Amino acid sequence: MSADTAELDRQLCLAGRALARHGLVHAYGHCSIRTGDTAFRVSAAKPLGLLSASDRGTQVSLEGPLPEGVLGEVRIHREIYRLRPEVRAVVRCMPPKLMSLSTLGRVPRARHGFGSYFYPAPALWSDPQLLRDDGQAHQLASSLGTQPAIVMRGNGAVIVGESIQQAVVLSWYLEDAARIELDCLAAGLAEQGLLSESEAQRRATWSGRIVERMWDFMTAAAG
Repeated sequence: MSADTAELDRQLCLAGRALARHGLVHAYGHCSIRTGDTAFRVSAAKPLGLLSASDRGTQVSLEGPLPEGVLGEVRIHREIYRLRPEVRAVVRCMPPKLMSLSTLGRVPRARHGFGSYFYPAPALWSDPQLLRDDGQAHQLASSLGTQPAIVMRGNGAVIVGESIQQAVVLSWYLEDAARIELDCLAAGLAEQGLLSESEAQRRATWSGRIVERMWDFMTAAAG
């Protein structure tokens, strides 16, 4: 195994354990990193919180069938990488607050700093069934559009980023946005407190080590 491949697997392990530590995945969930124009590397087919330094990811081509042993929903990653050349990483997670909100057919709207990164709101995939065929995966990737996240009704979310670090950080942001949305709904104030487009654009910055600081926080005990 090359040093580059070992580093990718180390990053996938860190990402998976961080997502689990912060309650964003449980038995189900996976993450991947693009390795070039025609392939990506996906985490081992096991609960992300149980990943260890000895676990190896799997290289997946953007063409042809999924390799044997790779989880069926990894085809979502493949379709996103095909349609979004700028995407370098994908996270499939099950954040609990977002899960509750999504059962109502709702997604979190931009109300606070972390929510501003999804302005005006993440996309919604309204089919609650497991996604296990190429056609559905392509439709979901198309529905994602240019957004950083798509919420799957009663079935978690898919988040993309320019790096695995950014995708993991955005997963945490999305869950916090869902928490805020549920609080506003419970207070009967669903239509109040929304950020304007200009407010969201100014707030959704990546300068000032935004990603790095949250990544350090999330992975502090994930190694």
